[in-house]
Amino acid sequence: MEKQKGMRQCVGCRQSFLQKTLIRVVRAPEGDIAMDLTGKMHGRGAYLCKRRSCLDKAVRSKGLERALKTAVPPAIHAQLAEGLPNDE
Repeated sequence: MEKQKGMRQCVGCRQSFLQKTLIRVVRAPEGDIAMDLTGKMHGRGAYLCKRRSCLDKAVRSKGLERALKTAVPPAIHAQLAEGLPNDE
């Protein structure tokens, strides 16, 4: 089975989606963690669906920390949650 180009896996729900439909969180070489709205920041990236439930799963399972290979402060979780709509 051939992989489709531009597919990335959400660290919360573990499903694959087109890269442009996901939110990228990046750990810069300096160690700073930020949301990458352009998708072009340098550093190690992790992808999340645009659903709060996926962020909650990623926090509980430490999927975001595992993908970025560093501890993610609660302030970053709060910043990510602000930009996501509530699931219904």
